Amino acid sequence: MLCFKINRQLSTDLRKSDDLSLSFTLEKPVYFSKYRYTITEREVEFYLIANKGTQGYLIPEMKSADYFIIIKNFYDDEELELYLDRLNAIPEVVVAAELDPAKLKSKENLIF
Repeated sequence: MLCFKINRQLSTDLRKSDDLSLSFTLEKPVYFSKYRYTITEREVEFYLIANKGTQGYLIPEMKSADYFIIIKNFYDDEELELYLDRLNAIPEVVVAAELDPAKLKSKENLIF
């Protein structure tokens, strides 16, 4: 449902892809729901990833966040502001804000 609303609001086409699998310890991997959309001509990739996985959090220091949108190869600050404004206009979105991954303790979890 959230993915549908994001697609409509941002004119994207996020689609379910294989879950993100991370191994935090020697135990079983933890799986996180992942959706993907690519703007081929600009080589920009959007990912919507659940913060809560099968047995833990993608970013444990941000347990209050349900999802993260990761945008790879994106460089237009004005367009990013527009995306944030549009995301914040979705009633189910409490807050959409830009995060500096360098300030996260578990930033390595965002590398895939």
